[in-house]
Amino acid sequence: MAHRPKRTFRQRRAHSSDSDGAEEPSAEAGAPGEPAAPGPEEKGRLSDGVGPEIAGGSHQARGPRGRGRGRGLVWASSRRAARATPGEDVSSGVQESRTVDHSTDEEDGTGDSLGSKDDQSPSSDSSSSLEEKEFPPVVEIPDAAFILAARRKRELARAQGDYISLDVQHDSTTPDLKKKNTSRNEGTSEESQEDENQDTWEQQQMKKAVKITEGRDMDLSHSRESGAVKKFDTSMSFPPVNLEVIKKQLNARLTLLQDTHRAHQREYEKYLQDVKSSKNTIQNLENSSSHALNYKFYKSMKTYVENLIGCLNEKIIQIQELESSMHALLLKQAVTLTKRRQDELKQESAYLQQLSRKAETSTNGSFEVDEKTQCMLEEMESRRTKRRQARALSGNDDHQEGLSSEDELSSTETLDFQKRHDEIVEDQKKVFEDVHDDFCNIQNVLSKFRQWREEFPDSYCEAFIGLCIPKLLNPLIRVQLLDWNPLKLNSIGLKEMPWFTSVEEFMGSSVEEARKDDDSDKKILSSIINKTIIPRLTDFIEFIWDPSSASQTTSLVTHCRVILEEHSTYENEVSTSKQDLLKSIASRMKKAIEDDVFIPLYPKSAVENKTSPHAKFQERQFWSALKLFQNILLWNGLLPDDTLQELGLGKLLNRYLVTALLNATPGPELVTKCSRVAACLPEKWFGNSALRTSIPQLENFIQFLLQSAHKLSTGEFRNEVKEIILTLAKIKALNQAESLIEEYHLDHLKSVIKEV
Repeated sequence: MAHRPKRTFRQRRAHSSDSDGAEEPSAEAGAPGEPAAPGPEEKGRLSDGVGPEIAGGSHQARGPRGRGRGRGLVWASSRRAARATPGEDVSSGVQESRTVDHSTDEEDGTGDSLGSKDDQSPSSDSSSSLEEKEFPPVVEIPDAAFILAARRKRELARAQGDYISLDVQHDSTTPDLKKKNTSRNEGTSEESQEDENQDTWEQQQMKKAVKITEGRDMDLSHSRESGAVKKFDTSMSFPPVNLEVIKKQLNARLTLLQDTHRAHQREYEKYLQDVKSSKNTIQNLENSSSHALNYKFYKSMKTYVENLIGCLNEKIIQIQELESSMHALLLKQAVTLTKRRQDELKQESAYLQQLSRKAETSTNGSFEVDEKTQCMLEEMESRRTKRRQARALSGNDDHQEGLSSEDELSSTETLDFQKRHDEIVEDQKKVFEDVHDDFCNIQNVLSKFRQWREEFPDSYCEAFIGLCIPKLLNPLIRVQLLDWNPLKLNSIGLKEMPWFTSVEEFMGSSVEEARKDDDSDKKILSSIINKTIIPRLTDFIEFIWDPSSASQTTSLVTHCRVILEEHSTYENEVSTSKQDLLKSIASRMKKAIEDDVFIPLYPKSAVENKTSPHAKFQERQFWSALKLFQNILLWNGLLPDDTLQELGLGKLLNRYLVTALLNATPGPELVTKCSRVAACLPEKWFGNSALRTSIPQLENFIQFLLQSAHKLSTGEFRNEVKEIILTLAKIKALNQAESLIEEYHLDHLKSVIKEV
């Protein structure tokens, strides 16, 4: 398809001879490549086919009011004119085509019109062949003179202004015509080249129209020939008719139809059966609402669990922050007390050493103390005085200096601690204040799973809900444990906590509902203890617990016994958290022995006077070490015996306490100390009645008791010898006790030995 030359809107140059509308010189009409005007015969041949197509395409692409965009060039009249009645004058159609505006259609739409009609299917041409045969179209192709005249009119219209007028028959000039002609003279050469391109394009379009017309003529003639009715040839002969063959063919056809019918019948019956089965299924589903209820329940549980997990995931960060704040508060207090005790011990020991050296070198005995040490000593003495007054009010006169836990804080420190503690407790109450009880109340949460277990026990067991419940309850339990301090004597026990009661009730109701081969619900409490309670206890033991404090140790041992004995894990099940807890207990007590135990040894001259600072300090340190010894042995039954004997007997008794006893003055006070040591020893270590000797770790202590008995027997302390023999009998040193009885003729004590 020839490409349409690019149109420019430059004003064309108007020759002086164009103003009156005269035709261009013959040189332009006879430009190279421009066809001559067709003769009458050629006109007639072209008018048979091409006229209706071009006219129709131009009419569809552009109406009388659609020339503003220049859709296409109208080469002939509309289809209505082409299909005029035979009585009409054909020349009128030609005249009508000459009056159509060609100012812009020549450059825009001819190619599109021809191309669209060229792509139409032959079927449309064939369908209209009869109409064309009855009413042959009459189309006139404009000659060269007409085209040149149209071009001249278009140039005159362009000369009027920068726009192309919609009415080409109205000739008018503007006042600026001369002025514009001057500028047009400068582009003469460019306009000539544009005219040549325009002429070449018009010639190509006319040739294409001729080719399309020839092709349509061939299609039309072919359709006419194929449409002719074939006549029956009577001269043709047919083979003779054989009835057997016909019958055979009919039977074969009948058999085939019968087989097909039977196949269709079977398929029809199968469809009927499927329809019946589907109706029955629908009816069964409609009648039985249990499936719908089951689906509704499972869907509601799925939604509930998803919401519960989302709620807990959102709140766990806040819970962890509160736990960290409470832990930091308690840790700060514990570090403050431990550091103060160790600093005071060092300061007082250094003061007494300086005092001893000064007493040896000075004759007047005066000694100056720096202001810091003096303030510390006064503060220590003030706290001891308050404790003595408190014991006197409570009637506890049988108390030794050094057995008290020096955990008093100043008023300022106490107020600051209580204020921060109350703030954390208030924040604890706000954690779930915006949460519904079904998602934060342990009783309500467990009721959801109890309903599942009661209504659908099989799916409950298959889903291992008993293993998931401890993880779901972990954040809720940790919130309740925020204010729980196992180191306080009056702290609430685990059995009194709300979560403990709820879990126990849930486990108790699972005995009959759950399957016999499933015991996951029975492990819920032990799993909670192992994964939630024991880790929290471990943190207290490692960072906050003071083994030298009798109150803290007593409370901690009480809670640990409940946890590790009454609610231990199942048999043959290794609990990592439990092992970590026991290791942390032993490690913390070992560290306390190494850091806190200190029993100084002074000359007898310095401690003979029981009211001297050296004697008082030595006494306090001995009883402080004995208190730690007692606290360590409180773990009897929780820690292995080997661990306790190594820590209590090997590291503390033999290394510190026996050494201090060896340097003490024999007397009733010494016997009292030995009795207190023996009273701390667990009875189960000596439970075997067949034994006549004590455990090896007590050998040094037994030898010290024998030496003390010999020293006391020579004086007025024969009653103290009796106490020593009873002490030996208690620790199963029966052979040594009997030897003392025979040696000192204490036959009345033989009955006591036999009872032991």
